[in-house]
Amino acid sequence: MSVQKVDVLVIGGGIVGACVARELQTSGRQVTLVERGQPGQACSFANAGWLTPCFAMPLPQPGMFWKSIGWLFDPTSPLHIQPNLSPTLVRWMWLFLRAMNREQMEKSVSILTKISSFSLDFYRELGARSKRPIGFENRGLLMVSGTAAGLDYATIEMQLMKERGIDGRLMKQDEALNFEPALRPIVRGGVYFPGEAQADPYATTLAVMDEFTAAGGVSHANAEAYQFEIENGRIRRVLTTRGVFEADLVVLATGAWSKDVAKELKLNIPILGGKGYSMSVDMPEGADSGVDSDFRKPKVPIMIVEKKIAVTPFQNHVRLAGTLELVDQDFSISSRRLQGVHSGAREYLKFDSDFSEARDIWRGLRPCTPDGVPIIGPSTRVSNLFYCAGHQLLGFQSAPGSARLAADLILGRSPLVDPKGFQADRFE
Repeated sequence: MSVQKVDVLVIGGGIVGACVARELQTSGRQVTLVERGQPGQACSFANAGWLTPCFAMPLPQPGMFWKSIGWLFDPTSPLHIQPNLSPTLVRWMWLFLRAMNREQMEKSVSILTKISSFSLDFYRELGARSKRPIGFENRGLLMVSGTAAGLDYATIEMQLMKERGIDGRLMKQDEALNFEPALRPIVRGGVYFPGEAQADPYATTLAVMDEFTAAGGVSHANAEAYQFEIENGRIRRVLTTRGVFEADLVVLATGAWSKDVAKELKLNIPILGGKGYSMSVDMPEGADSGVDSDFRKPKVPIMIVEKKIAVTPFQNHVRLAGTLELVDQDFSISSRRLQGVHSGAREYLKFDSDFSEARDIWRGLRPCTPDGVPIIGPSTRVSNLFYCAGHQLLGFQSAPGSARLAADLILGRSPLVDPKGFQADRFE
């Protein structure tokens, strides 16, 4: 097979890999990106599309232990963990439980908020300059709850974010229902964050790839990295289905596949795939028949707190997304969980379509680290390996900030944020 010598080899063509490749290419490095499928068609394809620093929360949070135990045995719960005694899951769960404390959560929130805020500004500018429409809209985001406990949770999150410069407004029931006529009276109130935005995740990934290649970057689709040759603690060659690459630096941006790719390097990275679902419900602009109609399109993105369901209005449809199944590499589709997302949304929103009318049903694997913080930094064991992976549910909203931090560390620049919380040595 032919051997190609390259400067930087980025493995992974989702939104994170695309952003890292673009950032390094525009900063003076010569980058080649390889993607096992087509860029942007894995977890970056049909997620909720939220650009919401107000949701820069790690997966493990104080008080989640007992919830996790209950959810473990409920296949329709917002977070479901497939019970098994594999060493990988046991290790992941142990680290997950250790991270469930207030101090760890607040540290994580601070760094995730910063890279998410940077990313929001990047996407706003990308939407203004890109020839490819990315659907960027600054509509804000509304958290709603049908219970007192859920409203308390939203209020706590609002206070956490206010301390970090992200403003929210508490709404009682009447104000929430008047503000968003698509809601049903089950809603007892909510919190509105006016600064948040949305975009089409797939179109956005392609727009970032456009800028990468326009800057001279090289991209290879259907190029799966399947073997690494290590020599003297360094990656000498990367064997892919599109040829062999010799790189000065290898960046791992492989999302939920990172654990398996790292295994080929004899490294043990605790990143597991968290399966999420989405579907679309047709609702063209102006689709309603009066204030009391049972068919009304939301005007802003909505988070249903109790159900952990994300609702995003696009031009001719509404995307419903939700659930997290910690399943590693299981791509099967659960009808019960899909119907749970649809019925949960109908419980809170005014739309009358049946589940059978939902289209574009999709599932993807979110790459979850046990502490809810991505790994961004150099390997401590392989000298020319760099990680940018493990972004849990925040990959789309934090990718440009993660890429900037990665490039800062690679190029020796002053880092965007303190890199300590992202370091690989906490797991390697």
